[in-house]
Amino acid sequence: MLHIVNKSPAQTSSLASCLRLAKDGQTLLLTEDGVYAATAGLAAGCGLAAATKRLKVFALQPDLEARGVAARLIDGVSTVDYAGFVDLVAEHSTNQSWL
Repeated sequence: MLHIVNKSPAQTSSLASCLRLAKDGQTLLLTEDGVYAATAGLAAGCGLAAATKRLKVFALQPDLEARGVAARLIDGVSTVDYAGFVDLVAEHSTNQSWL
């Protein structure tokens, strides 16, 4: 399953809910303000740093760049461009958007 989170952990509890329910080995894609969770300042506090050990975690590169946080990405998070986003959606038979 592909989990997609587009809200900052400072805005909503979407990421926390996702991390609680995602099964080991599943994939998480952070988009829009969700990419803030993958930064050194927020990753530990919101649980993403620990989740990188059990989930495949990706962040949308254009959203990281638009928010000026691309250089603060934590280890364990890979980046994808829009084509990579489409590939992730196509590779997974089920997708869950956390709003």
